[in-house]
Amino acid sequence: MKKLLFTMTILSSLIVNSQSINLEEFATGLTSPVEITNANDSRLFVVQQNGIIKIIQPTGTVNATNFLNITSKITYGGERGLLGLAFHPQYPSNGYFFVYYNNTAGNIVVARYTVSQTNPDTADPDSEKIILNIPKPFDNHNGGSIHFAPDGKLWIITGDGGSGGDPNNNAQNKNSLLGKMLRIDVDATGPYNIPADNPFVGTDGADEIWSYGLRNAWKFSFDLTTGNAMIADVGQGAIEEINKMPITQAGLNYGWRCYEGNNAYNTAGCATPSTMTFPIAVYDHSGGKCSITGGYVYRGAQNPSLQGKYFFADYCSTQIGILDSNNAITWTTPYSGNNFSTFGEDYQKELYAAAVNNGKIFKISTGTLGIQENNSLGKINIYPNPAHKELFIDGIKDKNLILEIINTEGRKILTTNNLVNKKSIDISGIPSGIYFINLKSGNLKSYSQKIIIK
Repeated sequence: MKKLLFTMTILSSLIVNSQSINLEEFATGLTSPVEITNANDSRLFVVQQNGIIKIIQPTGTVNATNFLNITSKITYGGERGLLGLAFHPQYPSNGYFFVYYNNTAGNIVVARYTVSQTNPDTADPDSEKIILNIPKPFDNHNGGSIHFAPDGKLWIITGDGGSGGDPNNNAQNKNSLLGKMLRIDVDATGPYNIPADNPFVGTDGADEIWSYGLRNAWKFSFDLTTGNAMIADVGQGAIEEINKMPITQAGLNYGWRCYEGNNAYNTAGCATPSTMTFPIAVYDHSGGKCSITGGYVYRGAQNPSLQGKYFFADYCSTQIGILDSNNAITWTTPYSGNNFSTFGEDYQKELYAAAVNNGKIFKISTGTLGIQENNSLGKINIYPNPAHKELFIDGIKDKNLILEIINTEGRKILTTNNLVNKKSIDISGIPSGIYFINLKSGNLKSYSQKIIIK
């Protein structure tokens, strides 16, 4: 089929060298795509929010016959519908796959289905086995991302139940399954078993919970090279966040409703910030941004320069963001007309993105290295690191540059716009520890590597 190629340049507020990103139109004609995955073969499976799963062949051709159609079982509209898909690690032999949807009552349902015994491109619609059925108080914040980890367990992210500000305090309530990362064993004769090493087994809290304090994580993924889960959590109204969780680390509290990103939101009755895990990167809503769409760390072979970088997007600004190993975010210029709803990998770990508004699937690749001529900040150097008493910034050209220093508890320790090139910034009153430096200039911003103050 005819391919359409977009080439956009990453904008970074901390670096001059940049890289062109190619967005190749791979498939069209989908309806509200919200998940892309594979069954460890050359096909892509695309989840449509309207209750249908489609198969895309390696040529980009969409199969006319649906893989699965459960439109009669779901509530479709707004943030509700068919939202997630994961294939069992033994799918080639047992044919099991799992879906996440809102049923006709609006509840969150995780169910198992089986592929047809005669046609690998269709599923048996009568094979449903309900695994979880979780009531929800409101229409929005449904979560919906599910994946199998290397341990063979199914990991499930739920939203906090909806409304605004988590009025029922579900995310912080360890006895509620809403606003959580759940981890269950689906290789059971009943609906599921509880893994014995889940953190709240035998203690206060629901046994299914692995971690908590999430608002509406819109997509998580595993980076098996580093052994981390990458979680993109949609903010209340000001801050979007990216969390990185070692797969082996249980019981983490990501802070919502107490904190939105690094900022206090509603701390009444909350635990101390030192007990919480704050995001590795955040961004605000300047420049038309509104809602994060989580993606994947690139681990494919076709684009070596993208190795180890985490790709995500902002739904409203139509920009793709890239998080590097130093937790610095760079943004592409907007891909106008494309509201990115999900990312996905093929079986070779190459990356794809989907736009929910126009039903297009794009393949991500890279072009040649280039120079970003319109970078208003230019090349900036922050030093020393570790720092003591004084901090210097070289390369300041923008008089409106704002600097924030944020501690690991999410507190702003220092905010200043009185920045002069090579003039020292007094940090003598800041206690020793690890901090984040955030630089802003208009719509351009970057979140630098953590700085140590000694």
